[in-house]
Amino acid sequence: MKKVTVALIGAGLRGINYSEYAIQHPDELQVVAVAEPNAKRRNKFKARHKLADDVCFTHWDEFFASPKIADAVFICTQDNQHYVPTMKALEAGYHVLLEKPMSPDAKECVLMGEMASKVNRVFSICHVLRYTNFFSTIKELLESGAIGQLMSIQHNENVGYWHQAHSFVRGNWRKKDESSPMILAKSCHDLDILSWLTDSECVRVSSFGSLSHFKSSEAPEGAPLRCTDGCPAADKCLYYAPNQYLTEDTDWPTSAISDDPSYEARLKALQEGPYGRCVYHCDNDVVDHQVVNLEFANSVTIAFTMSAFTKDVSRTLKLMGTTGEIRGAMEKNEIEVLHFGSGKVERISFENAGGHVGHGGGDMGLIKDFVKLVRAEGKIQGLTSANHSVQSHLMAFAAEQSRIEGNSIVLKEFAQSVCNDEEVKQR
Repeated sequence: MKKVTVALIGAGLRGINYSEYAIQHPDELQVVAVAEPNAKRRNKFKARHKLADDVCFTHWDEFFASPKIADAVFICTQDNQHYVPTMKALEAGYHVLLEKPMSPDAKECVLMGEMASKVNRVFSICHVLRYTNFFSTIKELLESGAIGQLMSIQHNENVGYWHQAHSFVRGNWRKKDESSPMILAKSCHDLDILSWLTDSECVRVSSFGSLSHFKSSEAPEGAPLRCTDGCPAADKCLYYAPNQYLTEDTDWPTSAISDDPSYEARLKALQEGPYGRCVYHCDNDVVDHQVVNLEFANSVTIAFTMSAFTKDVSRTLKLMGTTGEIRGAMEKNEIEVLHFGSGKVERISFENAGGHVGHGGGDMGLIKDFVKLVRAEGKIQGLTSANHSVQSHLMAFAAEQSRIEGNSIVLKEFAQSVCNDEEVKQR
């Protein structure tokens, strides 16, 4: 079968992970170009995929100024840098795999989906959870009627206290205006999977949440702006940066603070960069806990909780039906099916299919599906095509509006307001 060629725009952790499919399956996928402003990352990626100098670009504008050289592009830039390269890629005739979230702007999400339909290109969003054994098995159980008619779901995204501090207090996703609101940046995966499991249209959304802990009023007495400036709470603070980043473990998240893994480089990064700041004295503004209530057209109701204040980074859920329950813990690869009446309990477990970095095997499943879609030239529908993803993104935007305004949002009216916006019409 035809080998698919792809160019990577944004050689960060996500782009590198997705591109590894080409190393593992060279008969299916080949990386032929990269656009990345960071020279160290660009050169490392160039060596990994044996790329020539003339196909390694510092900016996507340089890449798109060249003749079309691939079937598709992976766009793995920061959230607020998704719209422009995606529109350029679609207009140039490339199939597109776009990292989630689609955009921090609801209007841009709609416009990208419309453009993909107009030019008849594959446009998939990286909702990798749909490709995991864990969630695909739950979907199969629901479709087989294992618990009768689905009535409600309780779903928790347990962010993990240290992960919140790394990514959403000190890291790239700490400020809503520079990336996305927390419900979109962290939880659009969850809203997408809940929409998929429910198999219905969301009709109403309400949400509550705030930034309550990671702020200056909660700082230990005498805590400096930076951990390396002699913090009096160093021996007991959960977030003391040297304890997190100056260990022998240089894998993620430590790998995110410096392209040079040496102790000296990491220490300098803490002394000068964002990851050495006191978590109580950062410029973060995204929430650290939030609940979202969802009502669907088929009467299914969902209570979703995202919280920073958990030990483990995990997803846990319970699905309640008319004849039974499904309980699951994704990171433990465990599912239980409880049957009413008989009291029978089925237990399903999986081998670890990729761990945290690979989202339980979902990353590679996503790329495999994208390759299949590109080969079929969009004649078959993918699990994470943009027409599916736009609804879950609008759910996230509506949840954020509800959280801020303190009211319930009718999703159809919210979607219409986005689509009827004069800016959308003009663009």
